[in-house]
Amino acid sequence: MREINHWTREEFSEMADISPKFLYEIEIGKKGFSAETLYNIAKALSVNCEYILVGSEIGKYNSELLGVLNMFDGSHLSLLSNIIISIYKMQKDSSSKHTS
Repeated sequence: MREINHWTREEFSEMADISPKFLYEIEIGKKGFSAETLYNIAKALSVNCEYILVGSEIGKYNSELLGVLNMFDGSHLSLLSNIIISIYKMQKDSSSKHTS
């Protein structure tokens, strides 16, 4: 997820409040980490701890969507929500027409 968001190891380690070297060792599986570090990494990625531990796809999609939403300021969230709901309804209507 760090790479998907185009964060360097240095940028992300600062976000997660750990050293770049320690982050590298975690990423390659050389080091484990404490619950506090797990929490900091999850918080920096905007995912829950479960996603990091077991790779839940729901957490991945939530994180990707949050990453996109974070590109906007708060005043646009209502508009974005309406757009997403409209896309969902169009997709749902299209699906029901194909099954009829």
